[in-house]
Amino acid sequence: MTAPILLVTGGGRGIGAATAKLAAKQGYLVILNYRKDEESCKKVEQEIHQLGGLAHSIQADISDADQVAFLFDHIRKSWGPVSALVNNAGLLDTQTSFVKTDPARWQRIFQTNVFGTFLCCQAAFQHMALSQGGAGGSIVNVSSLAAVYGSPNEYVDYAASKGAIDSFSKGFALEVANDGIRVNTVRPGLIYTDMHADGGEAERVDRIAPNLPLQRGGQPEEVAEAILWLLSDKASYTTAGFIDVGGGR
Repeated sequence: MTAPILLVTGGGRGIGAATAKLAAKQGYLVILNYRKDEESCKKVEQEIHQLGGLAHSIQADISDADQVAFLFDHIRKSWGPVSALVNNAGLLDTQTSFVKTDPARWQRIFQTNVFGTFLCCQAAFQHMALSQGGAGGSIVNVSSLAAVYGSPNEYVDYAASKGAIDSFSKGFALEVANDGIRVNTVRPGLIYTDMHADGGEAERVDRIAPNLPLQRGGQPEEVAEAILWLLSDKASYTTAGFIDVGGGR
């Protein structure tokens, strides 16, 4: 039996890497997408191979329509159609108040976080949809609890991009449900990943975690468990849904 093909965007670190490793253990052929950090993706790929799993790394900037088309084309020609997709790739910029940000920053963030997810979902539809000759599939979009609380004085633009993902995921899920495609969303809270360092505060989780109901930060593997459940047949009656993985925040 051929392994189902899962594409994880931003698969080289954090939640993406944890998702890829867990998926490989569960029998997926995992395609790890990266934009720049080939070394991290290759390391995850090697770890999966050492555990007896199947994985390949492919470079593509998901904010670019031509590169997304190449990515999905290459996967289909090399291994077959994508049957599962995790839109995990995302970026943020340095912590600051919104009034100090500029349109160039907003463009960078929305181009990857929002338009990149849009592009990958459109391409995945062509692989999965019953109306396109596909066998159905499952998509999980990785949002953020920042979409709920707004991330004031830190990342309002990032939070807004994730709010857009929440709205999009709901609408897209309802559009494609009768085409055999389930679309769900996971909203992580304070998770120990390198993204906080990207924003200029590597110890951000440790600073805020004591104020959470569970009084700790989360691990990428805890988010990966939610993602893999939504991808699986165990969630066969779940679409347009949201799972918050945020310690009660």
